[in-house]
Amino acid sequence: MSNPKPALRLDVVTIFPEYLDPLRHALLGKAIEQGILSVGVHDLRDWATGNHKSVDAPPLGGGPGMVMKPEVWGPALDDIAAGRTGTELDSAAKHRNDKLRHDDVANVAPRPYESPVAGDDASKPLLLVPTPAGKPFTQADARAWSREEHIVFACGRYEGIDQRVFEDAKQRYRVREVSIGDYVLIGGEVAVLVIAEAVTRLIPGVLGNTESHEEDSFSDGLLEGPSYTKPRVWRGIEAPEVLTSGDHKKVDAWRREQSLKRTRAVRPELLEQVELSEEDRFMLDSREVVSVFEVGGQRVVAKQLRRALKQAGYRAETIERNETTLTVKGRTALSLEDATQAVADALPKGTQWSGYTAG
Repeated sequence: MSNPKPALRLDVVTIFPEYLDPLRHALLGKAIEQGILSVGVHDLRDWATGNHKSVDAPPLGGGPGMVMKPEVWGPALDDIAAGRTGTELDSAAKHRNDKLRHDDVANVAPRPYESPVAGDDASKPLLLVPTPAGKPFTQADARAWSREEHIVFACGRYEGIDQRVFEDAKQRYRVREVSIGDYVLIGGEVAVLVIAEAVTRLIPGVLGNTESHEEDSFSDGLLEGPSYTKPRVWRGIEAPEVLTSGDHKKVDAWRREQSLKRTRAVRPELLEQVELSEEDRFMLDSREVVSVFEVGGQRVVAKQLRRALKQAGYRAETIERNETTLTVKGRTALSLEDATQAVADALPKGTQWSGYTAG
């Protein structure tokens, strides 16, 4: 399948070139093989001088550790901006391309190529510098950077890279210092692998199924809910029944609810940044309840009861009636007492009743 977006070029500068070998594997390796992605790795010591090819020196003003030298980094970034390719990575293994991809089967059109962020000078490569002091890397960054044509990574070590390197690099690059979390790594290579994978998988043709990343965690500001596959029961643990119901509307609603609830449990601060619908609020606040009423021989029309309960904020999923007992199972954010009163109010006028609601 042809790819409408120009191939993404990644250049990585590091003192440990072998650390980038994982970029040759799995989907990234396949993207390299298909011409969607190209990767060049550059050994920073190629620009170092002297017998020891030193790339670091003690910090000005004293203190622990070493700082990577600007006279090594500056020429390296100059040469890459001018077109140096470094060591080109190839795919680690031949991949099968004879099977129809998900997009081909579903006849899904690939996402068209979009220009980089408006106002940015797209003629300059994007220089990403992994550092704990950088701006947190987000899914929104991954989406934006997946539309780039050339990204260069500068892998720091020790106490980091002399800050003047980045001030000077702004003449040739759009510089972004970025952090993958509130912790400190030995070097930037691991962060490069994380960012490269997060970015590359969003390029059309890499995953194959566009829905795969459209339903990811953070794609809509929320965490993704749990996933299940066959068998229906494994080691005595059942997968949710709704997933085998064949009702896609119910499945979608269940997945949305699980996403909302997982986000509230694990990352509640994310909910403050997402515009939640009235339905989302109901999913978050409601719980399963059952109301049991003794109503004698009075006739109860389930459709009318269901409609009245919905208006009161009680969504009845099942309504069962025998000679004397009415059982309503559903969801509500009402208190148990208010849920009981909602059922009583929804009964035909004049109905004698006694009952309760349990959660």
